[in-house]
Amino acid sequence: MEWHDEGIVLGVRRHGETSVIAEVMTEEHGRHMGLVRGGRSRTQRPVLQAGNRVSVFWRARLAEHLGEFRIEPIQQRAALLMQSSMAIYGIQAMAALLRLLPERDPHRKLCDTLEIIIGHLDEPEVAGELYIRFELALLNELGFGLDLEKCAASGTRSDLIYVSPKTGRAVCRTSGHPYAERLLALPEFLQPEMNEAADSDGLNAAFRLTGFFLNRHVYEPRGIEPDTARESFIQATLKALAPQAAGIV
Repeated sequence: MEWHDEGIVLGVRRHGETSVIAEVMTEEHGRHMGLVRGGRSRTQRPVLQAGNRVSVFWRARLAEHLGEFRIEPIQQRAALLMQSSMAIYGIQAMAALLRLLPERDPHRKLCDTLEIIIGHLDEPEVAGELYIRFELALLNELGFGLDLEKCAASGTRSDLIYVSPKTGRAVCRTSGHPYAERLLALPEFLQPEMNEAADSDGLNAAFRLTGFFLNRHVYEPRGIEPDTARESFIQATLKALAPQAAGIV
């Protein structure tokens, strides 16, 4: 059994004296593990850093075996990413989210989104919004997607400012007003037909929104805690945005 694919390194763990087990999010084969012989060598370590785009050759006797990777670099950007705490935490947080998916299940959309976000992790005004959309896409892939296109009560597609915590569906201002204290806020940048860029307040509301449904549908049922990298990424992003909001250049 063998295949060739491209993907992004999520992480590695030591295996024996000289080898590692690498975890890669591939385009066609999903999140996949493989043994890299000599992975701790001076030439391989820079290639196997989280965030790097790589070419992956996998081989095993049987499909269910761990198998061996031969990994070659396509784009080595880990050194650049390590210059920013926001980028470091962002990579770690997204890797933790991808581990919620079954191994080897293909999720091309998430892989493509991951690639886009990594290219913008040095831009807090863009990275935060893209990360939220990544979490929404992940919830959808897990079968818990939110319906933010029209009001659950009236069917209207305008003035959507709430989300029902019970159904994950959007609610318009008029229908939701009597129950506002029990509803989650839907930030403007996630509202249909809105072209508003995300600001600090909008990102705060969006992080609360996706965090609520991740806890409800994923973490609590599985009896696991959210990875701390998510909160660290949120704080680093909001901190980076703070000088911009104050008009400091």
